Amino acid sequence: MRSASSTTPTVLLFDIDGTLILTGGAGRRAMTAAFADVHRNGEACSHFSFAGMTDRAIVREGLRVIHAANGGGTPDEAGIDAVLEAYLKRLADEVARAGSYRVLPGVEVLLQSLRGEPGLAIGLGTGNVRRGAMTKLARGSLDVHFAFGGFGCDAEDRAELLRAGAHRGAAALGVRIEECRVVIIGDTPKDVAAALAIDAVCIGVGTGGFAPEELVKLGAKTAFATLAENGAREALLASP
Repeated sequence: MRSASSTTPTVLLFDIDGTLILTGGAGRRAMTAAFADVHRNGEACSHFSFAGMTDRAIVREGLRVIHAANGGGTPDEAGIDAVLEAYLKRLADEVARAGSYRVLPGVEVLLQSLRGEPGLAIGLGTGNVRRGAMTKLARGSLDVHFAFGGFGCDAEDRAELLRAGAHRGAAALGVRIEECRVVIIGDTPKDVAAALAIDAVCIGVGTGGFAPEELVKLGAKTAFATLAENGAREALLASP
């Protein structure tokens, strides 16, 4: 992936939770309900943070907790799929009624300003499975901005799902991935680590619980308190 210049095709991949929106805990409530529905255990995910985790990784960890409590065993893919399906059935209602759902500062203005920018592909890089991602974004009318992405249904490993999104962005631009500058926008150390793992630039945002300076120390090229901050758009585009 190439370094930035004014003529370099650019793929932007935005994280969702804590970067574009806050869902007021809708995802966690839906996941808790899904485990209760499938395994009669609503506590399986209560003792670890979801921050930066993919949906499949969250379910896998919850199933490990259940197996450990029941004497052992290994989560299998069919078992993960069953919980994810229950989660998606619950998610739409939880998002719809989340009282503290909000689009984060600067997001709408930034996305509108990027529309139609030549040589730019705007996508998602998220641990949410695609259906869940669009459910979360639709309430804030942000889903219309994203025609592609890398999702938790592409890979359980965050770096690999970002790689998938980057390749889709390059295809949308009609170029090879090696010709592109790829930029990951996220709010957690896992976003930073995954970006570095695929040789992408990471732009951090401090709206998800981690301070901008912490994200920079971990390897983000720069970080902003919010995407409304002066210079955020220029950093994404590598403008002077």
